[in-house]
Parts: sequence; C-alpha cells; structure tokens
Amino acid sequence: MTPLLLQALPALHLILGILLTAWTLAFLLRIVLTWYPQVDLSQGSWPLVAWPTEPVLSLSRRIIAPIGGVDVTPVIWVGLISLVRELLVGQQGLLSQILMHAQAVA
Repeated sequence: MTPLLLQALPALHLILGILLTAWTLAFLLRIVLTWYPQVDLSQGSWPLVAWPTEPVLSLSRRIIAPIGGVDVTPVIWVGLISLVRELLVGQQGLLSQILMHAQAVA
C-alpha cells in the first residue's frame, strides 16, 4: 500500500462509517414515516430525510412491489446498508482490518 493511501485510510474509514450510519438512520426515519402518511416530505426539515432516500426508494419500488399494500423497500435498504457498513467499517470489516494491519506494521 502506498503511504498516501495509508495516511488517508483513517479519514476514509471515519467518513464512510458516518455516511453509511446517517443513510441507515434516514431509511429508519422513512420506515417510521410510513406510519404517518399525512406527513408532507417537502415541508419543514423532512426534505433532509427524503432527499438522500427517495431516489433509491423510487428505483427499488419499480422492482419490488408492495407486500399486502405495505412498502417494504425501506426495510430492505436498511438491511443492505447495514450489511455493507459491517463488511467495510465494522469491527471485522475490510477497511478496519486493513487499518489495524497498517497500524501494527508501522
């Protein structure tokens, strides 16, 4: 590994972890908001939740039909993002292992 990449790895690990966690929280909020269909996602601070999630949800809604009238796509995305977060920046994740190995060698 190049020294520049090793220097950037802790920052990349932190930023990626924060972004994936924030995206997961946004999808969790979308799940909760499905219980309140009267909430307008274009009003107040709700666009902060809708903006990062709606493009992905609208695409996946075309592929996955509602089950019993319930939109399950936010639940699927929470699971997928949590899996990716664990595989990359979790305790045994790829970037975490590379970072620990690089610190052990240094």
